[in-house]
Order: sequence, then structure tokens, then C-alpha cells
Amino acid sequence: MNKRTLLLLLLMVSFNFGRAQFYKSFLPSPEFNNALEKIVLDFRLNFETIKGENRGQQEEFESYESTIKLPGAEECVINYYHSLADTTASWQAMMYRGENYSEASRTYLNVCRLIKKSRVHWIDRSIIGFTGEMEEPKENVRFATTTLDLDLDDRRYNRFKAEVELVSTYSGFEVHLNLHTVRPATDGAVGY
Repeated sequence: MNKRTLLLLLLMVSFNFGRAQFYKSFLPSPEFNNALEKIVLDFRLNFETIKGENRGQQEEFESYESTIKLPGAEECVINYYHSLADTTASWQAMMYRGENYSEASRTYLNVCRLIKKSRVHWIDRSIIGFTGEMEEPKENVRFATTTLDLDLDDRRYNRFKAEVELVSTYSGFEVHLNLHTVRPATDGAVGY
């Protein structure tokens, strides 16, 4: 083999390896994707099969640990609502809690990207994902919400959303991921 052929072969191998690493850095880990898939699929069952230990009851809802946790989440809970208008459940992950706005913003953007890039293997073996526009965070606004729709034609998931929130709190900032049904607004107000 002459030097040019060997050099060309080495360049092709390094290019393909580098490209694979480049794409890998922008895709969700298999652990993240698999956990999200299990949560999305269990929505059909009102999150019953991933419901863990009871965390207590409030006036309007009961809270449970989720047995499925997203990598990087501080806590994952399922809330069951008891109001006359809403008897559904929602799944929530606390993805960041702290005082650093830059870190909170970075986490918010990363969670949005991970959700949009994740793929769910549906029950009919098709592959579905989330679609929607990401709201860019602005420090002077102190909150941002990105709502993503599941690209699926199934009436059980008509109003199912993935909402990523960056919110300001008394002690700093939090980033939440909510997987739930968004009720249609009444009297012009946004309803959840």
C-alpha cells in the first residue's frame, strides 16, 4: 500500500469516528430515551404501573414517587388530581434546583433538546417524537416554558404535552419537565 492510500484510509476512519462522536454528543443517552419512552407509554394507564411510594395527599391531589426516573433528575413524581374538573395524573421531574441562572438556563435548553431528539417506539412499532418550538430563556424575564406535542394520531394523547419550565423561586431557579394532559382553556384562561 502506498503512502497516499494509507493516508486516505486513515483520514476516512478518523472522519467517520469523529462524525459518530459528534452526533452522539447531541443525541439523548439510551437511558434517557428508554426512561422517557416508558413514561410516555404508561400515560395510557394514567401512570399506574410506574407509581411508587405515596408522598402524601394535598387537598386537590395525591403525590407518589415515580419508579421510572430520568437520568439527571433530582426527583420524579406523579400527581393524581381530585377536582371535579380534573381527575388525570401528571408526571413531573425536577431537573435543576439552584441559585445559578446560567446553569438553570443551560439545563432548560438541554432538557428541551433531549426531549425533541428522543424517539418513542410506539405500540404499533412505529417511531414517534415530540415537536414544537423552543422558547429561549431571557434572564430579565426570569421564566420560560417550552411546550412540545407528541407527533401521534391517538385520541388518548390528543392533549398530551411535554412542558419544560424554567422558573424563578425565592431561593433561585428550578427547571421542571412535566408530562401531562393540558385541558382546553375556558373563559380565555390557560387551563392545566
